[in-house]
Amino acid sequence: MRGRVVVGMSGGVDSAVAAYVLKQQGYEVLGLTIRTWESDAGSVSRCCDIDDAREVAEKLDIPYHVINCADDFKKKVTQPFIDEYISGRTPNPCVVCNRVLKWDKMLHMADVLEADLVATGHYAGVIRLDNGRYTLRQSGSSKDQTYMLYMLTQDQLKRTIMPLCDMTKEEVRRIADEAGIPVAQKPDSQEICFVPDDDYAEYILEHHTGELPGEGDFVDEEGNVIGRHKGIINYTVGQRKGLGIAMGHPVFVKRIDPVRNEVVLADDDRLYTDTVRCRDVNFMGIPGIAEGEGFKCKARIRYHHTPQEAEVFMEGDELVIRFSEPVRAAAPGQSAVMYDDDGCVALGAVITGE
Repeated sequence: MRGRVVVGMSGGVDSAVAAYVLKQQGYEVLGLTIRTWESDAGSVSRCCDIDDAREVAEKLDIPYHVINCADDFKKKVTQPFIDEYISGRTPNPCVVCNRVLKWDKMLHMADVLEADLVATGHYAGVIRLDNGRYTLRQSGSSKDQTYMLYMLTQDQLKRTIMPLCDMTKEEVRRIADEAGIPVAQKPDSQEICFVPDDDYAEYILEHHTGELPGEGDFVDEEGNVIGRHKGIINYTVGQRKGLGIAMGHPVFVKRIDPVRNEVVLADDDRLYTDTVRCRDVNFMGIPGIAEGEGFKCKARIRYHHTPQEAEVFMEGDELVIRFSEPVRAAAPGQSAVMYDDDGCVALGAVITGE
């Protein structure tokens, strides 16, 4: 027996195969589902489908546990998500949830159940570098999820294993089929788990108890009023569809000003910049960047953004990214993740603007 490991099980095929593979490798596997929310209608998050996860655990003949974290999820994930949107930013709630909720709860349960490690079905790998630091290695799969995990701490990483790193989605489904795992062909979720219809504005309207920003002005880059918007929670940087304004040519959201309750519109070529500024830096593969020194890397500013050549340096507590080629629509609130030459996460941060 290689040791005891708690596997976070969402009810999907990836976490099911992670549990199966680890058991095949000789680990004593314990399944765990973290219930994060339940709607008034009784539907639950795709990240905590307890019925499917329990069925998988029974098929694999492993112990199975459920913990309810709905209150913590609201306080640490959904309410900050709402607050960020109201402030004119576009947050990444899954990034936050991984660090402040899922990993904390998995590691707590690992301690309770006397397990050394935790595991998930993410497409990423955990390695220890020659400098002694733990980091994430990009998966060879097109499903690489290192971007969503960049906030994990050294203490969290050193107790984590991710057995799907070098697999493709097709391989994972094939393994599940051959093992008779009941969720082998279950569709992937493409949405934020607590906004199943992908309508962020409607979610905020339903769940925010205070006053929301109302209608305001669309303005151009010179501040000239060119129309009316229906509330800043309906927009994000780079958006074109759903603006409800006819300019005779395509225009996009360049900036959101919550203080003036304005949405700045511009032509597409005005959305590009070679400089992106960030806050809340999490160093992963490197311990830090000295003031006045730079770190050459490849950086991505959204999940589906191909990493591009860049150099990063610190100005006080602020991280500055200088891209070799301009990038489009760097949205405040989104994450920027930097990789070293070996495809490992060096650091990440939250975008504040240009």
